[in-house]
Formats: sequence, C-alpha cells, structure tokens
Amino acid sequence: MRLLFTSLGSFGHTFPLVPLAIAARDAGHDVVFATSEDFLPQLTKAGLDTAAAGLAIKDAFGQAFGGGRPPGPPGDIPPEVLLPIVAKVFGELMPKRFLADLLPLFEHVRPDLVVSEAGNSGGAFAALKAGIPVVAHGFGRVSTGDPMTGKIRDAIRSHAAELGIEVGEDLAFGGPFVDICPESVQDPEFLARTHRVPLRPVGWSEPGELPAGVLDKRRPLVYLTLGTAMGHAGVLTEAIAGLSGLDVDVLVATGPSLPEGALGEVPENVRLEAWVPQAALLPHVDLVVHHGGSGTTLGAFGAALPQLLLPQGADQFTNADAVVAAGVGDRLLGAEVTAEAVAAKARHLLTDPAVRDAAQALAAEVAAMPSPAEVAAQLPTFA
Repeated sequence: MRLLFTSLGSFGHTFPLVPLAIAARDAGHDVVFATSEDFLPQLTKAGLDTAAAGLAIKDAFGQAFGGGRPPGPPGDIPPEVLLPIVAKVFGELMPKRFLADLLPLFEHVRPDLVVSEAGNSGGAFAALKAGIPVVAHGFGRVSTGDPMTGKIRDAIRSHAAELGIEVGEDLAFGGPFVDICPESVQDPEFLARTHRVPLRPVGWSEPGELPAGVLDKRRPLVYLTLGTAMGHAGVLTEAIAGLSGLDVDVLVATGPSLPEGALGEVPENVRLEAWVPQAALLPHVDLVVHHGGSGTTLGAFGAALPQLLLPQGADQFTNADAVVAAGVGDRLLGAEVTAEAVAAKARHLLTDPAVRDAAQALAAEVAAMPSPAEVAAQLPTFA
C-alpha cells in the first residue's frame, strides 16, 4: 500500500508521526513523508523518503506579521495581537499552501491513504479534494478550552467552507483519529464523539549523544526546557535560580529560539545545552520542568516522571490542567514563576510518594497502549 504522511514542519507536529511512519515502512508499505523543506533533513535521518510541501512556520509568521518578525516571545505579546496572527498562520496561510503543494504531489505518489497530522488541515483538505481516504494523527492531548485553539478552528472551518468541505468538531475530517494521548488524561468530550485509534506515544528525536553526567549521575537530575519555539530568558532564569539551590543537577535545553548567551553565567550544578536527544534523555531524569508542550508532556507520562509546568502559550495551559488533574505534577503561571516558587514546587514533586505512584500508574497505561507496529497493521483497513 502507498502511504503519504504529512505534518506541519516543527518538532512538536512532525516527530509524533515518525514512529508510525517507520513502522508502516518496516511493514512493507511504500511511505512518503511530506512537510516543509526545513524539516526534511530530520526525516531523512529517520530513514524515510520525503517530499517538500507547505510553508515553514517561521515563514508563515513572517507573512502574517507583514514580512516582519514577532515582537518578542509569544508570552509577551498581548492576546489581542497574537490570537488573530496565530489563527491566520495555522488556519489560513499554511493550510492553503499545503493544499496547493500536495494536490500535484498526489498525482506523482498516488497514495492509497493519507495520514495527516491533526494540526495540518491542509493535508486533510488535499486528500478529501483528491478523493483519497484520510486518517488524522494527533500530536498530544486535544485542547478544547483555550481561546487560541478556538480561533484556529474557526479559521480552519472558514477555509473548509470555501472548499466545500465539512469538518467535525475535533477536525478529524470524518475518519479515524490516531490518538497518542492516554485515555485517562484525554479530553472527555473528544473521547465521546471521535473514532479514536489509540497509539502508544513513542518518543523520537534526532540521534545524538547524551550530555556528560547523565549516565553516571550521582544525585537527582532535573531536566529544564521551554521547548523549541517558546524560549523565554526571564522564565528560564527564575527556574534555574530556584532549581540550582536544591541538591540536584540541572540540565537545561535552551532551544533554538533563545539567543546564545541569553542566560549568562549559571551555577556549577547547572549545564546548558542548545539541544538534547530528549527521547533518550527522559529515562535518566528524576523531574521535568517544562513549558507544557505535548511532546514533553507525553514523554514524561511514558517515563513515569513528575512534572512542573510553566506554560507559555497554545495548548500548554490545558496540558498543565491535565497534569495537575492526573496528580502527576504541578504548574506555575505567569508572575507565579519565581525562584522561590520553582524551588518549593520542585522539592515537593521530587519527594512526594503520591506523585510518584500516580506517575507510575500513568506510565503503565501508556505502556499498555498499542505499539506503532500494531497500529501500522490496521492502516490498510482505513483505505
């Protein structure tokens, strides 16, 4: 069977689909992965055949800001400015470009089934216009309560109406939804109305060496990250100040959005890295302090780790709500992020047996979800 996978070009939207794409290829299917050109090298490292489609997210934001750059980190941009821009990027600019690029690609590849990442409505629209069955593939917990997601969905529905396409409440596009979020922390309304195909969230990241001190650690290791798109020097500085005062070592992934040197000198028990192979790192960590991105949240679920979330935007706030409700972590919002508060929350999460037990129970749920190979075996039934 010929399969075409497509996603927005970003770590959080592309990497969740890679394990299923690899499993489908290993099962003997012809697999092509189409995303923006800047992410094709990542997929080549995974051994996948690729095709360029769509806009790079940074280019789409550049267009939305009239050719300029965003005026600072998302958390610092007023909502009345940010929300229309985000809706335009994810609900109009990128879907239209993916639709334009994928329709001629389908003529060349002739897929029997399209697996379209849930954030890439243009991939699903292209499949539906071409009469090709489409499966949505989630990238985390479905967020139904935040204003940003609502604005994006409104823009997507408006675009779909222009194309004569009807979309469902969760943008599943009428077919199955491959869901990598454990059922116990998934949105109940989504569970009630969606043809859900559960898939174990298997972390994938570009191969690389773990930083020194990880494999031979002598005390608890705290992993601190604000992800790849929402680095904020002020938030990281407060978190580092709080964590460095504990009897732990701290590994900070600063990410590509933070300028080099933005954090200045750090204490001896803190190590800064621009990038780490997160999937390989998490099994060696004792606490994750992070922004609440879906990939890090789900990765911590699978590794039975307590989490302290410092959400910066998008679905990160509802992910934080779910983490707290599951008893596997805590959160600090906005001005609550101080060195003292981070230290107090982290100290509690590292030592509370109830949090540890809840994290282990959630990890067992993740481990019991169907593997990528098992879900790949179902894909022919969706064509």
